[in-house]
Amino acid sequence: MNKSFFISCALSLGLFSCTEQASNFNASKLDSLALEAITEDSYKAHVAQLSSDDFLGRKPFTKGDTLTVNYIQEQFKTLGLEPGNGDSYFQEVPMVEITSKPVVQNLTFTGKNGSISVKNLDDFVIGTRKLKESTTVENTKLVFAGFGIVAPEYNWNDYEGLDVKGKTVVVMVSDPGRYDKNLFKADTMTYYGRWRYKFEEAGRQGATGVLLIHEKGAASYGWDVVRSGWSGPQLDLTTNNPDEMPEFEGWISSETAQKLFKIGGLNADVLEESKKTGFKAIPMNVSTKVELKNSFRHSKSNNVVAKISGSKRPDETIIYTAHWDHLGIGEAVNGDSIYNGAIDNAAGVAALFEIAKAFKAAKHQPERSIIFIALTAEEEGLLGSSYYANNPIYPLNKTVANLNMDAFSPLGATKDVSIVGIGQTEIEDYVERSAAKFGRIVVGEKNPTSGGFYRSDHFNFVKKGVPGLFMGSGSELISTDTIAIEKRKVSLANRYHKPQDELDEHWDFSGILADIRLFFDIGHIMSQEKTFPQFKTKSEFRELGEKRLSK
Repeated sequence: MNKSFFISCALSLGLFSCTEQASNFNASKLDSLALEAITEDSYKAHVAQLSSDDFLGRKPFTKGDTLTVNYIQEQFKTLGLEPGNGDSYFQEVPMVEITSKPVVQNLTFTGKNGSISVKNLDDFVIGTRKLKESTTVENTKLVFAGFGIVAPEYNWNDYEGLDVKGKTVVVMVSDPGRYDKNLFKADTMTYYGRWRYKFEEAGRQGATGVLLIHEKGAASYGWDVVRSGWSGPQLDLTTNNPDEMPEFEGWISSETAQKLFKIGGLNADVLEESKKTGFKAIPMNVSTKVELKNSFRHSKSNNVVAKISGSKRPDETIIYTAHWDHLGIGEAVNGDSIYNGAIDNAAGVAALFEIAKAFKAAKHQPERSIIFIALTAEEEGLLGSSYYANNPIYPLNKTVANLNMDAFSPLGATKDVSIVGIGQTEIEDYVERSAAKFGRIVVGEKNPTSGGFYRSDHFNFVKKGVPGLFMGSGSELISTDTIAIEKRKVSLANRYHKPQDELDEHWDFSGILADIRLFFDIGHIMSQEKTFPQFKTKSEFRELGEKRLSK
């Protein structure tokens, strides 16, 4: 959608008036000067630069890290934004890079009905977050612990009566609500369904190891994504507690899981039984030996932070975020080994620049401070946002909201806008009011079972009681050219976490620009207000939000 088309449409709808007096802010009006500052040419240029091969896939601790954070800092300076961390644009994030490899490529499992040998990366991935040169577990027995969840509020405990010390738990991804809508939050995944929770809970229970059973529908991505994510070094915050970690963590393919059940003499129906209330963990009658060689190095990456100071309440902040990192250089796919991350998430970082331009050009300057943070290490487990949330530059009780941008859709403009985790926060009310100005409607995410609300950087703000928004284009495309749409869908499919996530001629920027304008308008309205949006009554984070504001 080009600028002139957008403005003519807005004028025809009476959405803003050029004669509006600057002294009379009206939240129902759009700021034409601000919206005109958001342009396709500059946005596209930033995406192209950040996702070019020159940036080497933007992995933390690499040359691509330095190039990326310096580029972002330079853009913030050029836009006239103030340093966001005292006199610096950087917040250092101390991390450790861990390279963990099996001593032998094949892992052998021995059961009462025989043994199997499975291949690293093809059938399993495994590593450790513990900082030691080698990991040796001579003999660990496997226990199938269902979903590996302890959730008192849902009357669910897969570890009840189970001693897993010295043992390896094998667990499924997702949560029971995916299979029975009377359980948990039905088909909306809870945080208990996320892989990171499974690892953390296994550690809290004292397990020696944990293996997640991959299933494409439940994980919402294929084995190739697991493989690419584990084929190189892993990052972790140095602030994490190693005493709460298993000796090793990893995934097994669903085919490998079935073989393990078979050699252990377990009925294949055990997976179905584990999805029901009352399931008890069972020994798998299988054991294995795990040997890993590990190397690690400590270093620092950076969150890049800039601000526009509020004119009346500068101590109150609205934080826009987008993660700058991607997967770097990894296994080659069709001869290409640079994981450029154009959609994920050069697209989000470039949006920070456009929104900053809009605020600088706005007729009504923000009364609250607007903070822009390009976060590091999201792909490694939301590490940059986790560090910020635990070491905030701006007090969390004065942080109004986090508006997070991650992976815009290049398929084209849509009538609807999709809120991930709909029903969580009152920010949704702002989205609805702003969307209406653009002639758009608000819907929930198309696949709530994927647990998207827990999978991007806003979630670390949410865990601290700060309402967070994660939204993007919906599915109701405005274009009626079905042939062109289908061609675009085919050409843009299957790029997630692959070298093929690049900027090319197939991108339609109209929907991205529409979403960026919507993100701006939401924050612009908030910046003029004195109220703080809260979590919705039924949100599990409501109490955290209330506690935050009472401090």
